[in-house]
Amino acid sequence: MKRTDLLRLAFLAVAVVGISLLHYLTPLQRPMLHDIFQRLYYLPIILAAFWFGLRGGLISSLMVSFLYIPHVLFQWGHHSALELEKFLEILLYNVVGGITGFLCQQEETRRRQLEETARGLEESYRKLQHQADMIIGIEEQLRRAERLSALGELSAVLAHEIRNPLGSIRGTAEILRDDYRPGDRKYEFLEILFKETDRLNRVVEDFLGLARPVAAERETCDLVSELREVQSLLEGEAASRGVMLRLELADLPPVRGDREKLRQVFLNLALNGIQATVRGGSLTIRTAPLSVREGAPSRIELSFADTGAGIAPEQLTRIFEPFFTTKEGGTGLGLAIAQKIVESHGGTIDVTSEVGKGTTFVVQLPV
Repeated sequence: MKRTDLLRLAFLAVAVVGISLLHYLTPLQRPMLHDIFQRLYYLPIILAAFWFGLRGGLISSLMVSFLYIPHVLFQWGHHSALELEKFLEILLYNVVGGITGFLCQQEETRRRQLEETARGLEESYRKLQHQADMIIGIEEQLRRAERLSALGELSAVLAHEIRNPLGSIRGTAEILRDDYRPGDRKYEFLEILFKETDRLNRVVEDFLGLARPVAAERETCDLVSELREVQSLLEGEAASRGVMLRLELADLPPVRGDREKLRQVFLNLALNGIQATVRGGSLTIRTAPLSVREGAPSRIELSFADTGAGIAPEQLTRIFEPFFTTKEGGTGLGLAIAQKIVESHGGTIDVTSEVGKGTTFVVQLPV
């Protein structure tokens, strides 16, 4: 029984016993006081009915009757008219206790039904909200699939209409370069032509990489070794920009995946972080095991946290859209391809950012 119910029972018992003592201890020559005490019995009866329902109302009225009847018989017994009036009052105690208890119990039942209905509606709302979120997610996936389908249709055109002319341009430039020596002004122009041709070819490669299905080849990958290799590849870039590149690597179990594709993701995220960070800032790459079961993790997490300018909230929602970029000269395909690669490995990639404080990309992969 709850502590509140015990306190209520104690209060009712004290009230009934106290009123009964007032009856027995007050002289009969003060009938007005006896009438007042007689009416006071309704207070514990009604409270018992209100707190404990029909059972409480009946038990309290019977308790009052049991304590009040001796007073009527032995102290008012020589007044027959008054005795009848007192017995009618006792009958009324039980009627009031029963009716009040029944009504309060009905009200409590209705209240519980309403609470149950409210809980059911709340649960239904949560389910509907979850289903709505799922529908929105599916619609987003369908829109993304439509975009990728359109990219796939365009990839064949790009391969023929752009890559072939690029090959011809580069070949012609190589022939022309033989006629000039390093330091010649036209030689420098040809070097610019090579550089821009290679850049355009990389854009086409990225575009085709987004449209093509990700290869399903899998092998055992040591992600810690891959991240150390990423560090060695980007140390020069980070140093030239005055950015500190830190590694905080925990021991990780191997994963099954495409080593080259995963390294492409890590390079892209790390390079983006370095390029987004001003001189004196830092990029920290961390790893951690997640979801430990039976002593071994079932998922691992890799985070790339920079101290750059951050990304505005309205841009953050579009960060993985193809061709959307916040970087001058960027193609807007790097993060879209990274997301596609991670998802093809059964993982997820998320981003959090605060303007003026930096951005963190979090990749989770299954073991």
